[in-house]
Amino acid sequence: MPDPDEFVRAAMEWHFSPETGSPYWLRRARSLDFDPRRDIKTHADLALFPNIVNELRDVPVRDLVPRGYGENPDLVGTFESGGTTGAPKRVICPRDWLDRMVAWSNANLDTHGFPRGAQWLGLTPTGPHIVGRIFQESATTHGSLGFTVDLDPRWVKKLIASGRGDLADDYAEHLIDQAAFILRTQDIGVLTITPPLLERLARRDELVDLVAEKVRAIRWGGTQMDADSRHLYRTEIFPGIPLYGHYGSTMILGIAGQRYGLGDDDPCVFDTFSPYITFCVVDPTTGDPVPYGERGQVVMHHVSKGLLLPNNLERDLATRVEAPDGHAGDSVADIAPVTHFDDEAVIEGVY
Repeated sequence: MPDPDEFVRAAMEWHFSPETGSPYWLRRARSLDFDPRRDIKTHADLALFPNIVNELRDVPVRDLVPRGYGENPDLVGTFESGGTTGAPKRVICPRDWLDRMVAWSNANLDTHGFPRGAQWLGLTPTGPHIVGRIFQESATTHGSLGFTVDLDPRWVKKLIASGRGDLADDYAEHLIDQAAFILRTQDIGVLTITPPLLERLARRDELVDLVAEKVRAIRWGGTQMDADSRHLYRTEIFPGIPLYGHYGSTMILGIAGQRYGLGDDDPCVFDTFSPYITFCVVDPTTGDPVPYGERGQVVMHHVSKGLLLPNNLERDLATRVEAPDGHAGDSVADIAPVTHFDDEAVIEGVY
């Protein structure tokens, strides 16, 4: 694993050199009150950057591509935030980054006992959301084939916000109906699903039996899963089936993975793909890190060859946990959304 401070210094040279930096960051650097190539010397110095994610609502995505990738960069695509607090923010994903991140994720799946070569079923956001692309990449590299159910979380949040929760319920049941068709007819070895949809699936005895018969591992992510539910799934509803969680964001182009070896009663701790993706847990009023074991707001950093997005204040609260030796930043547990973010109510739905 690269030394975090040396890694950050090299990244500043890449992203702020006229030969290799992106048009966006070369332009944005002129308005900073520090020189990233001179003043960012340690991982902790990333806190000097302003939170620029709201600017990504309007930036032409081509301006985010570092010039060092050349005239014809291998780009997987553009991806958007959930749009919870207004117009979506956009980032662009190079192929080399996605391959690196999926390889790291696949190694975690091996550690957690996920079978190689299985067919996967995914009930995850699709369309502009990177989680859908991560599912496909995982299904075809760690697994063999992926089946998907189309899920639009923005529509669900819109229904809930407008007081039409009954229609949101109907939509969620429609998603489970589609999953049922696939589980009945296909050999599904890995299920990728959000906690609210896993809860709905578990209400149907037929589907619980099908999962017990066919599925050899479950990967969940997108919203929090409380400790009681996690314990119930692992010990009573799906005993013997590995249950592995992810916590991520489009704005970091990736995920953090559940720590291996946690007991049934332990909180779910997420470790990042350090030093590329790192978290801090801070007091939202002061911006200072909270003590280990205390709760605060999550700040995310993404620093890779393909993207620089430091100091991104997320809409989630979490408990600060010490990261494994050699990792930069914090690990997090007990994640839950704030009630309001950017002066907008935060709405949780099927994702």
